[in-house]
Amino acid sequence: VVAQVVDESDIPEDGRDRHLSDITENADDAPVVRLVNSIIARGVHDGASDIHFEPQAREVLVRFRIDGVLRSITQVPLRFANGVSSRIKIMSDLDISERRVPQDGRVGLTVGGRHLDLRVATLPTVHGEKIVIRVLDRNNVVRDLGELGFASDTLKRFESCYTRPYGAVLVTGPTGSGKSTTLYGTLNQINSIDRNIITVEDPVEYRMHGVNQVQVNAKAGMSFAAGLRSILRCDPDVVMIGEVRDRETAKIAVESALTGHLVLATLHTNDAASALARLGEMGVEPFLSASAVSGILAQRLARRLCEHCRQPHMVPTKVMRDMVADDRLPDSLPEQMQVYRGVGCSRCGGSGYKGRIGIYEMLVVSPAIESMIVQSAGPDEITRQAMSEGMRTLREDGLMRVMRGETSLDELARAVG
Repeated sequence: VVAQVVDESDIPEDGRDRHLSDITENADDAPVVRLVNSIIARGVHDGASDIHFEPQAREVLVRFRIDGVLRSITQVPLRFANGVSSRIKIMSDLDISERRVPQDGRVGLTVGGRHLDLRVATLPTVHGEKIVIRVLDRNNVVRDLGELGFASDTLKRFESCYTRPYGAVLVTGPTGSGKSTTLYGTLNQINSIDRNIITVEDPVEYRMHGVNQVQVNAKAGMSFAAGLRSILRCDPDVVMIGEVRDRETAKIAVESALTGHLVLATLHTNDAASALARLGEMGVEPFLSASAVSGILAQRLARRLCEHCRQPHMVPTKVMRDMVADDRLPDSLPEQMQVYRGVGCSRCGGSGYKGRIGIYEMLVVSPAIESMIVQSAGPDEITRQAMSEGMRTLREDGLMRVMRGETSLDELARAVG
């Protein structure tokens, strides 16, 4: 049974934005329509970033991704599978007769005064079409960087890079690690009337006033690289690249940073120093990376312990020492330390966690590191040098959050490894 839903919802019939009253009171709607509407509304109410409809052998499994973790919500009888798929396709203006190939669509809706974008992706499976709905809240467009949980020294190091008039600032991490939120927050910090800021994104997740945002459209020939080439003919001061995916995009990004532009971009690597190796794999010469890149921010999102049910417990300090370099924790620490864990309550849905926090690693390219990049030093060597210059690693930043009671050791291990 789908639980309590929000009071107001807008579930469009044809992919267009529309405003309707409480969807649960639309008694004239068909059962499948009410079912889909209720599940979507429940997902929005529960703070899901993604809603999964997954056909299985005997039922359709519905799961929500909340705070980065998938949770099973309900099961829908298999006889409704085609109806659910068709309903969502109608909403997002997709071809309801095409079930053999993946499709992508979108739908706008308003829930309780919140303007949302739903990005819909379908995928044919052996049991039917899997559908994933990504929920984007337009009102959460930008947050001040100070709200993202940076330690003060890490934020200062990051600011020292993005406040420069030119150079490349890279934000790296796996999918779902908060990179886009950080980039939007950074743009918000530097957005001013005397700056021409242009972005190329896939998709444009949030719309920003005063920023020229370009949507990638591969079918029309508008790739990241093609968009970048066009952007550079439009007199930009700041260029934001949603993701550096290929050799051509990487080379244009580096060249832009070397020709007087501030370039903000994301990559997918495990830590900050590995982003330099990734640029090399994309064909960027080390001497160009050394000159162009001013800083690299690696990040993860960890679930925040529920303040209503977290409980203290003692762990051997050796457990923490094993997670970081031997000399990074004081020798004077006791043999056991108090940390916290979540036990679960009604406020957090029994998970022990509610919300998420950022964990960061900020590498500033100093003259010493620039020289190491030119000499093709490996990520481990560069990381050690950055640590000697004040960089806190992801694990160290995470341990600091554990000792503050913000997250747990288990969650840190899940988020960072």
